[in-house]
Amino acid sequence: MAATDDVGWWIVGWDEWTDLDLIRARLAAGADPNSGVRIFDKPLHIAADWGSPEVVAELAMRVDDVDAELRGRTALWTAVFEGRVDNARALVAAGADPWRPMMGGWSPGRLSLAGPTPDLFPIPSSEFSLSEAEAAAATEAARLIPALGDFYYGGLSLACVADVSAAEATARLEATLADDVDIDALYEAWYNVSDADRIVGITDVPGGCVITQPWGNTPSTPGVIKRVSPDTVCYGMYANPKGGSGGRVSRDGAILGWEPDTAFTIPPDALAEQILAAYLYRNHPIAFCCAGADLRLADARPITGPPGAWLRLPERDYWT
Repeated sequence: MAATDDVGWWIVGWDEWTDLDLIRARLAAGADPNSGVRIFDKPLHIAADWGSPEVVAELAMRVDDVDAELRGRTALWTAVFEGRVDNARALVAAGADPWRPMMGGWSPGRLSLAGPTPDLFPIPSSEFSLSEAEAAAATEAARLIPALGDFYYGGLSLACVADVSAAEATARLEATLADDVDIDALYEAWYNVSDADRIVGITDVPGGCVITQPWGNTPSTPGVIKRVSPDTVCYGMYANPKGGSGGRVSRDGAILGWEPDTAFTIPPDALAEQILAAYLYRNHPIAFCCAGADLRLADARPITGPPGAWLRLPERDYWT
């Protein structure tokens, strides 16, 4: 059916997948339980993320295959990744397989072992257990995320640099101390300061250093992260106050792409460690950057400030 057909799913909004009566009405009108939802196609996958257990159970009874895959993942995998425990249980009750092999060796069951509900599914045998490295990554995420805590970071940008001290990063950036800057005035009205975009904070942390800017995106630009990443890795991120966080990674001076992943956007051919990191740090982009650079922060002060020092970057094009 066409996307605008009255018998399809097009009228169901993202916030309406919990409405069992609406979903039943769509099904009764002829909506295909197997496909036809806007961009992401499969209703059961959308319900696994956005819906209620009741809607998930209803759709699971109607589909041809409760373990049908969309871009390499089942609806159960989606529910586990997005932390929808009740939806995951509803899918298993409908016959979904928690231990079905899929992306990077991460079945829904193995993925759950790394998260906050490791007892979600009975483990068939020890071969499904996490490796020592995977368990260590899960343990660090469980420590780091609460250590950083919750705080508003709209408008903030940062660069997490592995194995590089603040002094060395300052030298690589050819920066100077910004002792003459009225930082309070910058916080209050940075847009009135001509070189505000070139003023950044820098702090030594266990494992490397963090470069921050509370009012702009300079630390996350290619011109910064490429300069600090020779022989190491740097994770840069900008939290756009208009909505959304985006970033990039530089390894040995070369830019690699990165955007926060969802259960729908992780590439099917992603590496196992990339999938694990996306799951562990879902909705925690700052912790994701710190962990990517193996920075073991004890709290959020290097992010929220005050930094160890304020620097003035030289005037240059930081977008190349």
